Amino acid sequence: MIAGAIFDVDGTLLDSMWIWDTIGVDYLRSIGYEPREDLAAVFKDMSLYQAACYYQREYGVALPADGIIAGVNRMIEGYYQEDVQAKPGVGAFLQSLQGQGVPMCICTATDRPLVECALKRLGLLGYFSKIFTCSEVGHGKDQPDIYRQALHWLGTPKARTAVFEDALYAARTAKADGFPIAAVYDRFEPGQAQLHALADWFFPEYPAELPF
Repeated sequence: MIAGAIFDVDGTLLDSMWIWDTIGVDYLRSIGYEPREDLAAVFKDMSLYQAACYYQREYGVALPADGIIAGVNRMIEGYYQEDVQAKPGVGAFLQSLQGQGVPMCICTATDRPLVECALKRLGLLGYFSKIFTCSEVGHGKDQPDIYRQALHWLGTPKARTAVFEDALYAARTAKADGFPIAAVYDRFEPGQAQLHALADWFFPEYPAELPF
């Protein structure tokens, strides 16, 4: 049995990656710039802060990073407040982990207010003892800092603390740092074969019974 669990949010707990597939283009156009490349692909491995710095560096956007982040969040907050749904089976799965005494927390690249409002609306927030965000930690998931902080909070052995992720790049980061990986299928992750091969457990959907 695992001793602790660290969950990503978008694409892992929530069926929400469709929002992020177009937001880079939508935001840039909203402030008067035309994208030169596929921003969904560019931003796939970035935190919001990293994406804001990219806008500044590559497009000359004069807004401060905090202003860019706030603008993006304003565009998508309605989805998190009203529309985004949980992945099928998530509630029962979390309840099972809680019933086994497994402490859980969140590591997410999405900003705290969006995550909190969606999870609260869906009745999932209470399963998690703490939320760690890339913006607050100061590093994206291309570095292991956010997972290390979550592990310290949980106080569980790394080798028995599963990281639940849908994104290949994030799973690679956590795996390379010594965490076991529970990979969750999401249709917006193109590297499914690599993710499946990397994972200690791979869930096409959340199982009715704990596999650990």
